[in-house]
Amino acid sequence: YLSATMANFKSLPIDQFLINLAAKQPTPGGGAAAAIGASIGSAAASMAAAYTQRKKDKESGAAAKADDLIATLDVAPLLQAADDDASAYADLQRTWKESDMPAEEKAAIEARALSIPTNLLETCHSQILSIHGFLPHCNTNITSDAKVGIHQLAGAARAAYQTVLVNSPPEEEKMRLSKLLKEIRDLEDEILS
Repeated sequence: YLSATMANFKSLPIDQFLINLAAKQPTPGGGAAAAIGASIGSAAASMAAAYTQRKKDKESGAAAKADDLIATLDVAPLLQAADDDASAYADLQRTWKESDMPAEEKAAIEARALSIPTNLLETCHSQILSIHGFLPHCNTNITSDAKVGIHQLAGAARAAYQTVLVNSPPEEEKMRLSKLLKEIRDLEDEILS
């Protein structure tokens, strides 16, 4: 059972979230940490796009590309994923304790526990591609912040993958997600060189 406080990480001050994360308690855990990390990356890239609104950015079309990027980098679902992960983990714990749980209910709970980090990884991948596509148009004074967004989202994607693995995905799903991580790694290598 999650208390109201534990089910609402997105509303906690960051210092309180970190205290909860460091505590000996089941949630928040790695899935919530990945989600919060992703939201920070998304916000950093959004800020870079927000600074690409100068007169010359408007004239060149870069400001419109920045607006498009901002529209794709919604942090709300990323923050929600932190709460969803905690809720899914609480449900998963019930499957270990309730021996009379119907098999269909158990399977649905296990599927949800797997889907949350899977969706997070996919969202990180998608956002990274969008940010990477925006880099040539970004205000050069703040391109580093867009790249910070990519790196933060990349770390979150790898962290989400660790949570995926704990939930025993089918082999073909592991391979599919590994390919997304490789694409992310290749983009990171490109912007680091």
